Amino acid sequence: MTRPVLFVTNVVAPDRLGAFAALHERVGLELALFGGRSTHATGDVGDPGVPHRRVAQRDVLALAASGRYRAVVCGTAGRVALPAAWLGARRTGVPFVLWSALWAHPRSAAHLAGAFLLRALYRDADAVVAYGPHVAAFARRHGARRLAIAPQAVDNAFWAEASGGGEPPARVAPPAPFTAVFVGRPAPEKGLGVLLAAWGATGLRPPAAALVLVGPPQSAAAGAGVRAVGPRAPGEVRNFLRAADVCVVPSVRTARFREPWGLVVNEAMNQSLPVIASTQVGAAAGGLVRHEGTGLVVPAGDHGALARALRRLHDDVPLRVRLGAQAHEDVQAYTFSAWADGFAGVLPLR
Repeated sequence: MTRPVLFVTNVVAPDRLGAFAALHERVGLELALFGGRSTHATGDVGDPGVPHRRVAQRDVLALAASGRYRAVVCGTAGRVALPAAWLGARRTGVPFVLWSALWAHPRSAAHLAGAFLLRALYRDADAVVAYGPHVAAFARRHGARRLAIAPQAVDNAFWAEASGGGEPPARVAPPAPFTAVFVGRPAPEKGLGVLLAAWGATGLRPPAAALVLVGPPQSAAAGAGVRAVGPRAPGEVRNFLRAADVCVVPSVRTARFREPWGLVVNEAMNQSLPVIASTQVGAAAGGLVRHEGTGLVVPAGDHGALARALRRLHDDVPLRVRLGAQAHEDVQAYTFSAWADGFAGVLPLR
């Protein structure tokens, strides 16, 4: 029987189920899930649908060195799991593949202390698989020898549906003739404060315009025409996107976080929405959000520039339609299959 590939990560978020299923079909996986903190707003799933085991980080070394696997893949989450997976692979003489989302090292004290180790892993790994070209370029600067890209993806068929899909409620009616939508956690790095300041500076007011915040609590709604609806299930998020005219992703960089991608970009583009993204959004740095191609890109933290971008898409309907149509076309290449192909190209055959 062919040995599987060990894939070490903290959690499997619901939006990664299709990705891991596609990779398992190609190479044969066993996931080692050690839990802990995750930046995915959707959390963890109980059963990822592929062979898996729940482990403590301290157990990863023995598992990776057990000889039961023909390669070891590990992401950058976890202080112990990553060096343990690498050492285990080296001890048993199988390829080690680093899965990286980083396009800058976090600047917290703990991350700075581990930066030397991570740079050593870039140089020693048999391959580095990156979220996008922005991550690949960062890894290359730090000595990565072999690089592949596994493009960030969502279930395009689900996110392109008009409504329903077995998840009530039905389609949300647009709250205004022009509606902007924000989808994300109410965390500092998501740039909600910048967006609220920008919205106030646009001069757009109800009933002509509205800003809908999906994720933040009702108390976050500050300003005329701003409505916060709290966290919602994926089917409802899709319906809020469908009711909007533009999706705004105003992320900013913090000491601990730089937006690796922003999957809401993919979700919105499947609904033919243009995206206004800041320069700190990985999907913009990685090429999916292209300025005046699939959306508009503005300097992170610049609420004036964001206000002008919002006003521009409000005023120029043909531009808005053109950007949305191109966004829908471009996102079709970002699939679970393409994500799996990125890994399969650097992993040993069965």
